[in-house]
Order: sequence, then structure tokens, then C-alpha cells
Amino acid sequence: MHKDFFLRPGLVLLAGLIRIMPAVSIDISSCSAAEVSGEFVELSAKTIEDKIRGGFVGQMLGNLNGLAHENRYYDEPGHVKEYVPSIADGARTDDDTDIEWVYVVAMQRNETIMLAPEQITQLWKRHINRHIWCSNLYVRQLMDVGIDPPLTGNLALNPWANFNISGQFVCETFGLIAPGMPQTAAGIGLHYTHVSIDGEPAQATQLFTAMIATAFVTDDIDGILEAGLASIDPRSQLNSIVRDVRRWHGQYPKDWRTTRRLVRDKYTLHKSRTRNQNGYELCTAATVAAILYGQGDFVATLRHAFNFGWDADNNAATAGAVVGVIKGYDWMREQRWNIKDVYRNTTRPGMLEDETITSFCDRIIELAGRVIAGNGGRKITRDGQDVYRILIQAPANIERLPRLRQQVAKLKSDLGRRIEADLGSDSAVRDRARAAYLAICLGMATSLREKNPEQWAAGLSALRQYPGLLDVLFNKSPGPAGDNLRAAATAAGLNKTDRPQH
Repeated sequence: MHKDFFLRPGLVLLAGLIRIMPAVSIDISSCSAAEVSGEFVELSAKTIEDKIRGGFVGQMLGNLNGLAHENRYYDEPGHVKEYVPSIADGARTDDDTDIEWVYVVAMQRNETIMLAPEQITQLWKRHINRHIWCSNLYVRQLMDVGIDPPLTGNLALNPWANFNISGQFVCETFGLIAPGMPQTAAGIGLHYTHVSIDGEPAQATQLFTAMIATAFVTDDIDGILEAGLASIDPRSQLNSIVRDVRRWHGQYPKDWRTTRRLVRDKYTLHKSRTRNQNGYELCTAATVAAILYGQGDFVATLRHAFNFGWDADNNAATAGAVVGVIKGYDWMREQRWNIKDVYRNTTRPGMLEDETITSFCDRIIELAGRVIAGNGGRKITRDGQDVYRILIQAPANIERLPRLRQQVAKLKSDLGRRIEADLGSDSAVRDRARAAYLAICLGMATSLREKNPEQWAAGLSALRQYPGLLDVLFNKSPGPAGDNLRAAATAAGLNKTDRPQH
């Protein structure tokens, strides 16, 4: 995409609240590899804050109002015709927002954007132990044997990592904290979604964080989608998915049901229903379709997300975040929707018990100020008004698709000696268990068993002391990656009936 994408006439419609300024000499070393456009955009602090609140409330409405439709519409779409957004009893924690909440509070308290891997593990052990499923449940078991992020989301170690939608539903907040900076948004998002995913789902992180960041500076839906496309690896299947949905929308602009059927027929790829509706393919397609058919109408966008189905609350939350940024929270209040200012903690022990939607948004706003300043921008006063001066970025892919064989080879090179050493009889039980698990995942089990049968047996015995990990491995991981890992574990000497040995 051309670097002046944001500056094309007609794209930015912010009622005079946005000003493009010539670039000045500012140290932008903290931008890392991000390509900057060489242009600054000025947005009033009020506008930025309003859009952050609108994006977050949009995400919340999509999530909580979408739960009634979650995984209900599979072969056929839903039939929602009337919908009025509402959180009459206040919001509550759900994994579509509460994993990000744990991170956001810690980021604010530690005055850092990128929490260290060991900090993330500590947060999970302290707060994220229930109300988690699929890849996130698997992550929690890997942490118990001493595997930290981002290895917890590595393709070779987590059988959910190559398809799970955590790359989408744990990313939206990181788009909100990087207004006008799609590459920075993607980089922050990847730092946290790599806890549980890799591969194509990491492309989904880049797609949606870039779209949300871009929605701060344009309300043009096609332009926002173009920014998303520019942010993913051209080799990614997501590239084909987004292009397919856009083409079908263009062919059937008044017939979303036909587009939904075409999505279903092309991207229902696996025998496992869980694999399909928990995968990035159908969910990405449904989210993009909802945004296209909604055409900037918030209610219509969420209604389409519900009706497209599959993991509907996830898809509605992401679509709601994009359109919520465009609309802003002041506009939402003008609609007189019943939104009670509560964020009730029902899932994360040890976290705050007095959070509100407002205070959650305040945290995001504070972090956004840090991100803006850390990427060459600053907050200034102009004509008596607080203004954020943002060095905008051209959207671009910052992380290519990995190759599983290369990942396995690198892990074997990096960890091989440690794995062999940790299988030693004088190692702690957790170290031996971790070594045995890593060896199974990396194809080292046969050679290690042949080299030292007693040490290998001790490693398996230690691994049996972690029934939670064996449970998710044998019973809660769909194919094909789950099937491959189960076969490797069985060949190594484990089976699904194994129990801890005392």
C-alpha cells in the first residue's frame, strides 16, 4: 500500500478534528522495524479517547450480546432480524476481553507495553486458571511443566496453535492502544497472542489489529480492509479468505446468505466441527463479511456477525471494535442504548473487583498515550485543546508465516542439549516432565529412549505427574495436529489412560 494511503481525499472524515502536519525531526528509534509514512496526524485527545471507548464498548457489545449465538449456527445461518445493543446489567468478564484485561492492568502497573515472558506466565498462574478453553487451556498446562511464552503458542508444542482463534479474540485491545500505527498495533498484538497461537492465527492478529488502528484515521471500510490485507503475509491463506469474501460481497451486495453459503462450502475444511468453528478460516471470513455487509452501520454489522454464526461472539466482538472506533462512544450514547457502567469480575480470581467499563477504558487510554509517545508522537496543546500528534505508519506485514520444519529444527538446535540434560535422574520432576514432552513434540523420543532407556522411562514417569497436560493432549486436541501429537506420544510410551505414578 502506498504510504500516503491515510491522506487520500475523502478518506478521513473527522469533522475537522484531524490535521495532517509535516514531519519534524523526532527520535523514532523506538519504532523498531515499523515503516513510518513521514507524516504526522493530529487528533484531539477527546477524539482519541472517544474512539478508544467506542471501540472497547463495541467489542464488549459484540462479545456479550453475541454469546446467545455462539456456535449455534453451523450448516445454516442465523435468523436475527431485530437487534438493539444493550448491557443492561453491566458487562462481565469473558475470555473475549478478560485475558486482555489481565495484561492491560499489568502493563499499566508495570509501566511497560511489552511484559516479559515470565511475567505473563506468572499472571496466568495467578489469574487465568478457569473459564479457558482450547488453545488457552493447553497453554495453561504447558506453563505447569515450565514452558513459557512464546513457546506455549509454538506450532510444534501446542496442537491448537496453527488454527485457534485466540489470534483474533485476544488482539483487539492492542489495536486500540496504537491509533494510526498499524505495524505497532500488530507487533504488540503478536507479543500477547503468541502466548497461545502461531502461523495463520498470527496473521489474523496482524489483520485485525491493523484494521482497528487504521479505523482511528479513516471511516472508509474498503480502506480499512486494504490496511488489513497489507498487514498479512501474501502467502497466507487469510489473504485468499479476505479477497474471496470481498469478491463475493461485490457479486452479491444485497444477498449475504449466498456469501455465507460460499464461505461455508469453501472453508469448512475439516471433519471436526470443533476444528472448523474454532479455526481462523470461518471466523475470519465471517468477521470480514459482517464488516462489509454492515457498511459502517454498527447495529447491522453486529447483526450480520451473529447471523453468519460459527464462533459468533468472537466475530461480533472484533467487528464491533472496528466499527466502534469509527463511531465513537459519544455517538453510542446518543443512541440511548442501555449500557450499565460495570465490568463485573466473574472469571479471574485475584483481579480487581471494582472495575467499570469506564475505568477499563481509562487504562487503555493511558497505555495509548505511552505507545504514541514511544513511537515518535506526543501530546501537545494547540489552541487551548489537548492534541495527540501521531507519527502514522503505513500498514505492512511484520511477521511472515513460519514453516513447521524450520521451527522444529531450530527448537532442536536451541533446546536439544537442555532436553537431554533435564532427563537426568537428578533433575527435578518438572524438568524431566518438560524434557520428555519437548522430546515427543520435536521427534527426539526414539533416539533418547534408545540412548538411555532408564532416563527416558524416568522422563515419562515425571510427565505422568501432570495429568492436566496428558488430558488436553489425549482428549482435548482436534486433528490433524492433535492426532499427530497423540501418535507421537503413544509411540514414545504414553497412552490416554496414564495416571500419575507415586
